[in-house]
Amino acid sequence: MASLAGMLKDHGYLITGSDQNIYPPMSLFLESLDIPVFSGYKPEHLHPGPDLVIVGNVVVKENPEAVELSRLKLPYLSFPQALRQFALKGKRSIVISGTHGKTTTSALIAWFLEKAGMDPGFMIGGIPLNFERNFKLGKGPYFVIEGDEYDTAFFDKGPKFLHYNPWVTILTSIEFDHADIYRDLDHVIESFSKLIDIIPSKGLLIANGDDETVRREIKRARCKTETYGFSENNLWRAVDVAIEEDFTRIRILKGGEEETALATSVYGRHNISNLLAALALGRFLKIPWSILREAAKTFSGVKRRQEIIGERGGILVLDDFAHHPTAVRETTKAVREKYRLRRLITVFEPRSNSSRRNIFQDRYALSFDAGDLVMIPEPPLMEKIPVKERFSSRQLVSDLSKRGLAASYFKNTELLLEALVREARPGDVILIMSNGGFDNLHKRLLENIVGP
Repeated sequence: MASLAGMLKDHGYLITGSDQNIYPPMSLFLESLDIPVFSGYKPEHLHPGPDLVIVGNVVVKENPEAVELSRLKLPYLSFPQALRQFALKGKRSIVISGTHGKTTTSALIAWFLEKAGMDPGFMIGGIPLNFERNFKLGKGPYFVIEGDEYDTAFFDKGPKFLHYNPWVTILTSIEFDHADIYRDLDHVIESFSKLIDIIPSKGLLIANGDDETVRREIKRARCKTETYGFSENNLWRAVDVAIEEDFTRIRILKGGEEETALATSVYGRHNISNLLAALALGRFLKIPWSILREAAKTFSGVKRRQEIIGERGGILVLDDFAHHPTAVRETTKAVREKYRLRRLITVFEPRSNSSRRNIFQDRYALSFDAGDLVMIPEPPLMEKIPVKERFSSRQLVSDLSKRGLAASYFKNTELLLEALVREARPGDVILIMSNGGFDNLHKRLLENIVGP
């Protein structure tokens, strides 16, 4: 919603917004664009009446502004409808979908197209550091859009990505997530099947062939498909991956034959997979390997995706958006591989609608093996989750301890911060994972660490 607001302002519209709780980096991003945001939801925010209201999917029909919107009979659109109307018209839409990796893959593709002089438009769920903003109108023929399977709005319960008229679709993974709106994995698969079905016959589906569910579902595609991954059954493969201090070095194969070798700033198996998807798309668009190699090397990453927040007293603090158990596991493994000679402290806040539910209780116990010390606080906003469905941080810490991992539970962020400051020592890497603001833990930790 923040990036759409920025894009519409670039179009010349006067923009205001409302949010219950806005936090960095998006709060700072909106401030930089001089877009005012009202705190909380009140009917008077719609007075005087705007020409159009765009309704985000966190807004329920009982929301005071939604009720006033109905009473005033003002024109309104959902986020995906607005994006299609204001940004996708006349463009070839490149939709990046999947349970994991959408943001990094979208950022990689946008950077590849930018370096190739294609002036892409894009809308991305995080802020790519190469652009320092997560949207761009672009004058070129392509628009890169992160395609979310979450529901569209209270008046449209279908997934967002069905609104984006895909020409090329990248499918990174299919797992059960968003337990607040999906019943089970089969329900999730239904949405992705609908996406595959609307790719035109002259389009392209680039799919992660290492994902068993993805491999099964892409058989229904009417268009050409290309698979990528690490196993030999994929068209595009990464081999001889070597993680070094500054870069990761990889050889890229297509159909078993070497296409190129390159160095990149991204690391971790999941991110190498994302890179493969972006490279496959780049070659489909006939971008020369020389440009793709340079783009891969100069890609700076995405805010809140293994982002270095700072280092003080020899202690390195990283921030990551990981919240699904698979993302937590792969992120922790990636950081372990990158900083294999340093002690790794992993801090995880169960904050998302799914992670605050016990649907993943057992799986989280298998997600932290690569860390040396695990710290878990009490989840926030638990009053919104039915008692029988609630996740237990205490239980997770107990399960981790039974598996031989050093793990600690904390009632709140303040106690967690105090323990981190006491425990951290020079040489440590502290990986903080949350899909929320986490009470600004990252910066507060750096401020409290003693050292230069």
